[in-house]
Amino acid sequence: MAGENEVSAVELPITGSCHCGAVIYQMKVRPRFAVECNCSICRSLGTVWGHGEVGDIAVTAKPGATTSYVWGDRQLAFHTCKTCGSTTHWEAVAGDAKGRMAVNLRLARPGTIEAIGHRHFDGADTWSFLD
Repeated sequence: MAGENEVSAVELPITGSCHCGAVIYQMKVRPRFAVECNCSICRSLGTVWGHGEVGDIAVTAKPGATTSYVWGDRQLAFHTCKTCGSTTHWEAVAGDAKGRMAVNLRLARPGTIEAIGHRHFDGADTWSFLD
């Protein structure tokens, strides 16, 4: 049974925020599934992603509230709150994924990931889903 602050069904928009509340996101559409990737950065960050189009996700933060980290093939910019250190989202800055972004569903209400459905992605090796 879901607790008082947990969701048992996906409520739109899906909202989440960093620990201190300086960065807030709203995802207007339900992602197909929540994705846990095992690549080196996602594993280090401990994220579970909800993917969508840039127009379907709104991130609210004061200018300069996040720092971004771009590495590897330089296609994704991972955004982290400068105050509390929570990784909130990534945006595609180049390549085929341009126009896409993802939010860290671990920052949404408890039960959100389970209500959406959770899949494991092998970003470290085969670039395919493991389930």
